[in-house]
Amino acid sequence: MEKTKTKSKIEIRDICYIAIFTAIIAVMAQISIPLPGGVPLTLQTLAVPLAGIILGAKRGTMSTIIYILLAMAGVPVLAGFSGGAGVVFGVTGGFIISFPIMALISGLVANKGMKSIVYWLGLLGGVLINYLIGTIWFMFVAEASFVYGLTACVVPFIPTAIIKLILSGVFGDRIKKALVKAGLL
Repeated sequence: MEKTKTKSKIEIRDICYIAIFTAIIAVMAQISIPLPGGVPLTLQTLAVPLAGIILGAKRGTMSTIIYILLAMAGVPVLAGFSGGAGVVFGVTGGFIISFPIMALISGLVANKGMKSIVYWLGLLGGVLINYLIGTIWFMFVAEASFVYGLTACVVPFIPTAIIKLILSGVFGDRIKKALVKAGLL
């Protein structure tokens, strides 16, 4: 009787990559600057699109979902070494909850490459969705006005959002190409 190998839907290597990017997001969350409006400036929003670009839509999205599940379970992976459902569903929860969408969109446009307008528009779309969901969530939870929501959640972050968008787009594309060329992806 001949043994046949069946390919599982997710391989050990995929699990390792997902775990690595979950850890990268958690580490980048600790690079955080608290701001007066209650929404800190973190590097999570640099790591999340990188996960999508480098790992692809499925694995990148999975890494963000696992990150959120760890945070909800109380593992201190969020900014300021915090965690728990109360933090995930707190004033910054919309930003956190939208990470899988951001990674998914980044992963879907990743194969277009950084020379494509679709690539950059996709990355921008992910950022805009993150801000939209995060700001609306903030306004609801904090019972804040639209103007205060924009002041606390959008305006102070525009310069760094542009920088993180460019960095994730350029480095994500280059890292992915290098990993593919090395046979690691």
